[in-house]
Amino acid sequence: MRWTWACLTVLAASVVAVPVSLPSAAVWKRVPARPAVLEIPPAAPAPPGLPVIDYVTGPRGLPADTGRLSDTGVHPAGKVVVYDAPGGRPRAILPPEISGLEVVLPVVSRRSGWVAVLMPTANRRMGWLPPHGWSARTLRDHLVVRRRAHELTWFRDGVRQASWTVATGAAATPTPLGRTFVLGATGTRGGAYAGLDALVLGSVPEDRDAVAWSLRGAHTGVHGWRSEDAFGRSISNGCIRMPPAGQRQLLRHITPGTPVTVVD
Repeated sequence: MRWTWACLTVLAASVVAVPVSLPSAAVWKRVPARPAVLEIPPAAPAPPGLPVIDYVTGPRGLPADTGRLSDTGVHPAGKVVVYDAPGGRPRAILPPEISGLEVVLPVVSRRSGWVAVLMPTANRRMGWLPPHGWSARTLRDHLVVRRRAHELTWFRDGVRQASWTVATGAAATPTPLGRTFVLGATGTRGGAYAGLDALVLGSVPEDRDAVAWSLRGAHTGVHGWRSEDAFGRSISNGCIRMPPAGQRQLLRHITPGTPVTVVD
């Protein structure tokens, strides 16, 4: 984890009445009218001064994550404008890299070529990308964290691969609930991390003022932890502390864009 210390297509539900002649009497039969299609406006250009998403500054004005995970991620080919809806208002600029980490975002919804993806440096938010300016990536893995059970489970192609007892966030600094994703791997400092890289997630502390000053610009992460007495407890600043052997396994297999779901 990189810490500071170190379409909308709408169908018109309408009907019309059509007279039908029968030998004995006239009756009315209700038949559906042809649906009217509301076209999505073209993507509006980015206005001057639109904020760029980075490691500390997240997007604002985007809808809550209400989509469904797919097995697809997208990688921006360059800077891409993020919208609050297909054909909606531009809200932020998404770069292809954040702090040297390649950006791959899980797709959670689609509308007429537009894709909704989970956002980095934001919790439980999705943004809409226009039909062009990105390439698709296949995502095979999924990490699920159960906070109360202090358990992290790794799935590949929907099949459970392994589970570990882990440490999660303390009551004042909880591991953020909801869906996020792996932003990438980065180095750590100090023997407590067992000399292993951390998997940086897209999520950030729920309350940045509640964590140590040196961590207020940090992201949530999954990282190794040397002390075994931490596992099975809620004691971290929000990160998931893993047994070193499990962290090595994740570092070998988990790629940027891998979805992470945190539940109670």
